[in-house]
Amino acid sequence: MAPAMKRLLKFLHEVGSVGLMGALLCHVALLVHASHLPPAEYLVVRRAIEVITRLVLFPSLIVVLLSGLLSIAVHSPFHNAGWVWVKAALGVPVLEGTLAGVQGTARDAADLAAKVAAGQPIPADAMSDVMRHEWGGLGVITVLSLVNIILAVWRPRLVPRSK
Repeated sequence: MAPAMKRLLKFLHEVGSVGLMGALLCHVALLVHASHLPPAEYLVVRRAIEVITRLVLFPSLIVVLLSGLLSIAVHSPFHNAGWVWVKAALGVPVLEGTLAGVQGTARDAADLAAKVAAGQPIPADAMSDVMRHEWGGLGVITVLSLVNIILAVWRPRLVPRSK
């Protein structure tokens, strides 16, 4: 692979990772901040979370996944590196978890908050169910992302050396 291409893909992968982790941290910070706000203010925070997941989290994840997969495809030393294939395999649950467990629940919570702010009734435990799923999704995606970062930094040998 050309050195310039390798550097570009590495740069995109790292910038995407920063965006992904930053969006997750912002999401958590806003959730903690919003926990005791009145309905109208809570709705504003929920809409902000929804915007962060749509405009920062998801695009960052796509950049990470595409740059990682392209790096594997064009950088031959990655073809036999076990840590690379573990990272690639973790990309599927990270994508699914981000779409359903984080972005989807953020949208659902914003919709419920809009109903509450408008004075519409919602089932008693609807918001707590959505929040439980949202916190679970955030936890899983954060842990998987940290595992990917750890694999990239330490690059453990996961397959035995050829003799």
